[in-house]
Amino acid sequence: MGNSFALTPWDYLTFIAYFLLLSFVGYWFGRKKDEDSADYFLAGRSLPWYVVGASYIAANISTEHFIGMIGAAVIYGICVATPEWSSIIAFSFLIWIFIPFLLSAKVFTAPEFLEKRFNSQMRFFFGLITVIANIVAFLAPVIYGGGLILERVMGINQLLGVDPAAVLDGTATDTGLYLGIAVIGVAAGVWAIWGGLKSVAWMDLLTIVIMIFGGLSVTFFGLAYLGEGAGILEGTRVMLERNQANSGLFLEAMDNIRAGIVGADTETYNRLSVIQPLTHETTPWTHWIMSFFYIGLWYTVINQFMIQRVLGAKDQYHAQMGVTFAGFLKLLIPFVVVIPGLIWFAIHPEMLIGQSLENIRPEADKTYVNLISLLVPVGLRGILLAALFGAIQSTVSAVLTSTSTILTMDFYKRYYKPGASEDEVVGTGRIITAVVLVLSILLGIWISTLGQSLFVYIQELFTFFAPPFSAVFLLGTFWKRVNGTAAFTTSVAGLIFGFLVKVWVNSGGAPEWLGPYANQGLLNWAFCMVLVTVISLLTAPPPPEKVTDDLTFNLKKLQFLPKDGRPWYQGVAFWWTLSVILMFALIFVFGVLF
Repeated sequence: MGNSFALTPWDYLTFIAYFLLLSFVGYWFGRKKDEDSADYFLAGRSLPWYVVGASYIAANISTEHFIGMIGAAVIYGICVATPEWSSIIAFSFLIWIFIPFLLSAKVFTAPEFLEKRFNSQMRFFFGLITVIANIVAFLAPVIYGGGLILERVMGINQLLGVDPAAVLDGTATDTGLYLGIAVIGVAAGVWAIWGGLKSVAWMDLLTIVIMIFGGLSVTFFGLAYLGEGAGILEGTRVMLERNQANSGLFLEAMDNIRAGIVGADTETYNRLSVIQPLTHETTPWTHWIMSFFYIGLWYTVINQFMIQRVLGAKDQYHAQMGVTFAGFLKLLIPFVVVIPGLIWFAIHPEMLIGQSLENIRPEADKTYVNLISLLVPVGLRGILLAALFGAIQSTVSAVLTSTSTILTMDFYKRYYKPGASEDEVVGTGRIITAVVLVLSILLGIWISTLGQSLFVYIQELFTFFAPPFSAVFLLGTFWKRVNGTAAFTTSVAGLIFGFLVKVWVNSGGAPEWLGPYANQGLLNWAFCMVLVTVISLLTAPPPPEKVTDDLTFNLKKLQFLPKDGRPWYQGVAFWWTLSVILMFALIFVFGVLF
């Protein structure tokens, strides 16, 4: 396969038209000049539910999915859909338990909430770790993935006179990739700097429409290709049959990499099951049961770049309904970013033969662009590329906005200049956004030298950052005995413990079941749950103002039925119940039937 593929004037026109429309939306909603900090960082708390939900998912879907997850699906199969479908569990907690008191606290950031519940040390430490995680685990890899695609699509190295073959064998610098990373970063970050959350959130509404339409188009063309003229139902049958990997090149491919995925002791591997052995490299069966506790809670509830959309909602109904809408989009996402990986395996199983996993992963990450090149008719490729770049832009903008919010509100205004005017706060936020963007571009260039799967890189970082804060926040929500000393000590100790576990595993002395990074995260979370409990019992209880109903869960305040006069079919409970039923249906199909 070459380094670029044909784009017609129509492709360029649709691609440019998308970004012009996106830029108009960003300009229009960010044009207010007398904005205060609530306008810039929380969209004036004015977002309707459909914008909350669309922006929540658009912020989440990025190169980790279109590049990393599709590439991972080529290797691992349907199980990489687990994080998407299991997020309904995390969303359920967010909708019914956490949104009410997060909104009632009237905070700008998750670190600010943790100060109200625990102490100022927790606010500082969590804010610092969030900024680091945003840059290292979100911004840099997403920008890198975007640069990778831009170079792959446009053939920048060839345009610059750099021999692609020389880049592959290491005798030439990948100048095209580095330039692509810089272009992606700047193009994605400009409207976050200009208009803050309001620009970004409304742009996300347009982005999610293009993203879903474009992504499903690739799936449709892929199934039609496998059907060889007999339709997508026949294509689906062929895809499922070949992914069972019972014979021929498909079986040979899985035999080649099976030991690297589930260990040498496992003789078979089911690519069509979301229930995998405890030793599975990325998604052991424990992920379904426990992922909310050691990753999902951190990612969906106290991860600033996700929860900022919820904090910007009009009211509690729009916040809860927005997350419910996001749940339905999550159920749909694997049909956009996982099924294409199964299709590519059904077309080219030989790419998994005769090579190590380390060599296969970078090539697997190119699957989405390869699918466009092979399957999508010339003239429609511009829309597909717009979907991909929209995913990149939305995540970069979201993480930039949230990082700027934390650095401005939790550090600049909190410690450096408490008396700063609204204009100073907003101006500082814009400067910080630009600085963080430059730093992320440089880090993205560094990541390009690692040669690691983008999906694995990001997921592994999640299981390092998330467990300590997930444990502290969960127990602190339901148990009023947890105090600031226990929360802060556990958070620090948890990160150290996670690092030591990683060193132990890498040394080769750890048991086999601890090899998967998901199980390392689960062990760390369990350690932190025990530690925060013990320290809380050995120290003084928190003062009453730290455990009010606005900061901790009160069962008596839980409301499932609408109280605002809306009919039942507009209620959050009805749509949430439907999303849960659909999740279990998908588990049944890909956990029992296959």
